[in-house]
Amino acid sequence: MFTIGLTGGIGSGKSVVADLLRQQGASIIDADRLGHEAYSPNAEAWRQVVAAFGEDILTTEGEIDRRKLGAIVFADPAELERLNGIMHPLMARMVEQRKVQLESAGETVAVVEAAVLFEAGWDTLVDEVWTTHAPTDAVVQRLHERNGLSEAEARKRINSQMPAEERIRRSDVVVDNSTDLAALETVIANLWQARVKGKVSQSNG
Repeated sequence: MFTIGLTGGIGSGKSVVADLLRQQGASIIDADRLGHEAYSPNAEAWRQVVAAFGEDILTTEGEIDRRKLGAIVFADPAELERLNGIMHPLMARMVEQRKVQLESAGETVAVVEAAVLFEAGWDTLVDEVWTTHAPTDAVVQRLHERNGLSEAEARKRINSQMPAEERIRRSDVVVDNSTDLAALETVIANLWQARVKGKVSQSNG
């Protein structure tokens, strides 16, 4: 099975690209969704996170209150590092398990969609990394329209992430999402033909 790691900064169109790759025939492994699964009450990640941050982060139903946890970790880089030290290795195992399941089911292409692909070290779990990219001004506009963020808030979110230049430098493919959906559909269809179909044929052959 050929595995693509799909990453990109906030507002760069990562989820749209994942959906277009799904339409081409890829199976999507969504890191956000895995994160929600990992936080299920009494799961291994749940137990470790509660042990590290205390029961005050739980709701009355015993679920991790992501807002309470977020308030702790985003206020202190050391606490964020502690959370990532718990979650990133556990989620890497979940990604590997999901890949095995998909390959056993006969899937030929998987896409690991993760904003923190590089930061978490998950680029080692994939064959190729694709990064979605759009100009900062376009991203600021999207975040204003989609999330209601002011320009200052949007730029703060953008600047808190890995610099786009570094993400691009470490990627095999940069997906330009600076125009419209029709152009992006063409880009993905062309990339699928040029980079994915051949590799899948080789692995099957």
